[in-house]
Amino acid sequence: MKSIDELLQTPCWIVDILPKRVPADSPGQYFAVERYFLDHQLSLIRQKHIHFLLKLNCYRALSLEDGPEINPPPEKIAEVLQSGTVNLRVGEALIVSETDLTYLTVFNAEEELLRLLDALASAEGLFLWKGADQENKDG
Repeated sequence: MKSIDELLQTPCWIVDILPKRVPADSPGQYFAVERYFLDHQLSLIRQKHIHFLLKLNCYRALSLEDGPEINPPPEKIAEVLQSGTVNLRVGEALIVSETDLTYLTVFNAEEELLRLLDALASAEGLFLWKGADQENKDG
């Protein structure tokens, strides 16, 4: 099994409230809107992340990086996600949740997992898109 450091070097995907990366030259006000979401909507977004991950756990085994327990109780998953940065293992993939961000980052996900993540994200009003490391490769 790959280490966290090795997984962080693999292609990543983003589970986000926005459907794609905001271009640097966007005429909108991304930073002001992001600040609004962080200040006023973060607990709602965290709940979406928790629901997303609990639904994922119906289909795939999850483990929290800080312990050997596979498929911890849903209450424990929810509690840990509310408390700080969390690394979750899903097979050979890694999902990183950080308390002060509006998105999750997924590393080293295979195609079948990505299809499942996309469907689950949609069910929570979230979006799955390629991280910056892949945009220049695929498009």
